[in-house]
Amino acid sequence: MKRGFEDAEFQARTKRAQDMMSARGIEALLLTRETEIRYFTGYLTRFWESPSRPWFLVVPANSDPVAVIPSIGAELMGRSWISDIRTWSSPDLIDDGVSLLSETLNELTANDAKIATPSGHETWLRMPLADFERLKTSIGTRQIVGDDAMIATLRGIKSDAEIEKIEAACVIAGRAFDRVPEIASEGVAVDQVFRDFQRLCLEEGADWVPYLSGAAETDGYGDVISLAKEAPLQARDVLMLDTGLILDGYFCDYDRNFSVGVPSDAVASGHARLIEATDAGFEAAKPGAKASDIFYAMNEICSQSGGTDAGRLGHGLGMSLTEWPSLIATDHTEIKTGMVLTLEPGLAVGDKIMVHEENIVITESGARYLSPKANAEILRI
Repeated sequence: MKRGFEDAEFQARTKRAQDMMSARGIEALLLTRETEIRYFTGYLTRFWESPSRPWFLVVPANSDPVAVIPSIGAELMGRSWISDIRTWSSPDLIDDGVSLLSETLNELTANDAKIATPSGHETWLRMPLADFERLKTSIGTRQIVGDDAMIATLRGIKSDAEIEKIEAACVIAGRAFDRVPEIASEGVAVDQVFRDFQRLCLEEGADWVPYLSGAAETDGYGDVISLAKEAPLQARDVLMLDTGLILDGYFCDYDRNFSVGVPSDAVASGHARLIEATDAGFEAAKPGAKASDIFYAMNEICSQSGGTDAGRLGHGLGMSLTEWPSLIATDHTEIKTGMVLTLEPGLAVGDKIMVHEENIVITESGARYLSPKANAEILRI
């Protein structure tokens, strides 16, 4: 897999955005978050872990994007296809890029222009509120408005090159899952298993592992978001590892359940029911269907065994661990070719729960697995 993208990938993304902007009467997009800026530039760095500096990208309606960024990022941004890079020395406690940003917006848009920024579900503004208020007063009669889900719509449809990266991340995680018997057995501490699994992911080719959750309890588990416990694995424990590793800026996100020794009948049948529910979601995931259709297909099976209250049974996937849409009863987003989704059914096993997750891509003829599909029989260690 080739790292990064050709410039044509970003130019095509920009053109699609500008077509949508034109239809909505938007003269510029103002972007502040890592994934939004990277989507149009390819600017990949872990420096976003620091909250000290704001970063801005302006996408005009009729020209290439303009980066308005701290000077520390100029060298790396200069390796991208972006040629107009405007910088200031940051952090600046008096004017942290606000004047430079307002000058840029005033230059690139007309008076009374509408400047859109992502404003819907799963979005936020990555700049201080006081600076945002100052920005609004420094751009004259221009208005900052919501983007009407333009960015979510654009990012929701992946290119072939993006899908290749997500699938490659899934393959890496699959190789790490295959090696779990090397690190997990009765008597090994659960937190040690978690640390070692992250090591396996890195050994198999992950760039980093920003997300790993799961559990290990007898005959199921109580939740799926806890930190690992120091307690040792015991016979009849169900070990679940849910990994979100990154390869070249793209996530995989799926889990595997393991039984320590022979599973109970309830665990064995529960796991088989989860795979049945996943298969049902897979069959429902076709172009023209709704996100809610996929939810109902899985929920019909899960509810027979007592469903979980996780809030949803899957979601979008890509540059973020979770993206739009959500597989819930009230999300009627149309499923389209190029979407990458997770299928994540859960059900009750006695007073515990079990959850299973796979990653799929929507093709013209239906869904295709990106993660190596699990069998109905739970894995044993």
